[in-house]
Amino acid sequence: MTSTKKPSTNIRQGFKTGEHIVYPSHGVGRITSIEEQEVAGFKLELFVIHFEKDKMTLRVPVPKIASVGMRKLSEPTILKKALETLKGRARVKRTMWSRRAQEYEAKINSGDLVAISEVVRDLYRSEAQPEQSYSERQLYEAALDRMARELAAVDNLTETEAIKLIEQNLLKGPRRAGKGEAEAEAELDAAEEETDTEEAAA
Repeated sequence: MTSTKKPSTNIRQGFKTGEHIVYPSHGVGRITSIEEQEVAGFKLELFVIHFEKDKMTLRVPVPKIASVGMRKLSEPTILKKALETLKGRARVKRTMWSRRAQEYEAKINSGDLVAISEVVRDLYRSEAQPEQSYSERQLYEAALDRMARELAAVDNLTETEAIKLIEQNLLKGPRRAGKGEAEAEAELDAAEEETDTEEAAA
C-alpha cells in the first residue's frame, strides 16, 4: 500500500485542505491534507482530518464523505438558531433515563448543531438547582464541548469564550423549575437510573 500527499490546494466534494469541518461522531476537525493510497491496484483518495483537542487523526475516503455525514461548519443563521434554542424551556420527556440518555447521545453524534443545543438546554442546571447525576453531567459536557468547539471555529473565538456565550444564552431562558420541583425531578431520575441499572444487571 503506497500513500502520497497531494498538493495543499486540492478541493474534493466541496471540501479543501486547511478548512475546519464537522465530523458527526467526533465534532470539529481540520482537513490537513488529501492523501492518495493504492489499494489492490485502485487509487483511493483520503481526507486526512486532525482533531486537535482529541489529539487524533482520521483518514476518510473521499467517496464516503456523504455517507459518514461530514459537513462544513454551520452558517451564521444555524448558529443563531442554536443559540436561540438555548433560551427555550427545557423539554424533558417523562421516560426512563436510559431511553432519554440514548436519545441525547444520538443527538450529540448527529452532528446537527441545533439538536446538540437542545441537549445542552435540556441538561443544563443552574446553581439554584440540584446537581446532576454523573451520567447526566457527562452527556451535558459532551454536548457543551461539541457546541462550543463549532461556535469557536465559526466565530473565531477561544473555546472558553464560546462556553461563556453559551452559558449567557442559557441564563436568558425561562426560570427553571423551583427548587422543590427540581429536587423531586432529580430524585425521580435517580430512582429511574437505579431501576435501569438493576434491569441491566438482571
